[in-house]
Amino acid sequence: MNSVRRVSLTQYLVEQQRAHGRIPGELRLLIEVVARACKHIAIAVNKGALGDVLGSAATENVQGEVQKKLDVIANEVLVEANQWGGHLAAMASEEMDSIHLVPDRYPQGEYLLLFDPLDGSSNIDVNVSIGTIFSVLRKVGHARGVTEEDFLQPGRQQAGAGYCVYGPQSTLVLTLGNGVALFTLDRETGSWVLTQDGARIPEDTREFAINMSNLRHWAPPVRRYIDECLAGREGARGKDFNMRWVASMVADVHRILTRGGVFLYPWDRREPDKPGKLRLMYEANPMAFIVEQAGGRATDGRRRILDIVPTRLHERVAVVLGSSNEVRRVTEYHQQAG
Repeated sequence: MNSVRRVSLTQYLVEQQRAHGRIPGELRLLIEVVARACKHIAIAVNKGALGDVLGSAATENVQGEVQKKLDVIANEVLVEANQWGGHLAAMASEEMDSIHLVPDRYPQGEYLLLFDPLDGSSNIDVNVSIGTIFSVLRKVGHARGVTEEDFLQPGRQQAGAGYCVYGPQSTLVLTLGNGVALFTLDRETGSWVLTQDGARIPEDTREFAINMSNLRHWAPPVRRYIDECLAGREGARGKDFNMRWVASMVADVHRILTRGGVFLYPWDRREPDKPGKLRLMYEANPMAFIVEQAGGRATDGRRRILDIVPTRLHERVAVVLGSSNEVRRVTEYHQQAG
């Protein structure tokens, strides 16, 4: 980026709208509102103990997971920021049992918003990077009202997706189907400023991200791949690999977007009836969209994630994403195993 010309998120969206005509006015406003909500969440995260936001909320979400105070705060911030602007018909969140309809007292738009308000909650109290993930869908059809079925669209139909990682810098990563742009929060001005456009993930890598403590539970194709990585230059791959694992999907994916790598959260035998742990609608779809737009790949081990047709709002899925050649290899191992 030209170091003299500082481009704000709003200016970037307007210029994209003029240049490509792919960003309707409602979608541009929706992205701006989500970005503004992420800024408020970033401030709350940054205050930490000073803002009395650490620790458990003593409640559980729909998945039966104990919520942190910041989980609840972030969810409320996103809901309240987006329900009155007239660009949404409904929202869905990893932290809510069912969809949240825009109240009748507000105008209704043609878009649906899904989000994981605070990914990586286990890292909140230890001051490790966490983030927000979001996905935008168009409301299908012209029937009045919205039901859960309206949300059950394959990820390839997303109008936009992004995440915000709250780390040493607060960074907003965005795709509207025309590449991936990165914005950094300037805390002095309160603006999201473009710091990289056209981000690309290298096709090859020497880094993998997986929770090695689950090794004994993995299926043979995943064991085969990781064993090859661990064997290093003396093994079949002929090169050494490094392992990275933050236990925050936004942090792990952001590292991959920045310098390459492969992220795996596979099926395992602890819950054999579940295809995976990550949520298709709130995590896998938006991240897969971003990764593909940056030249990477994303599969569940067998299928392209963006082609999976969801059957329920909180559906789970196995995830392999990142540098295209490594994802291809893992996918081939699954297909060979049958």
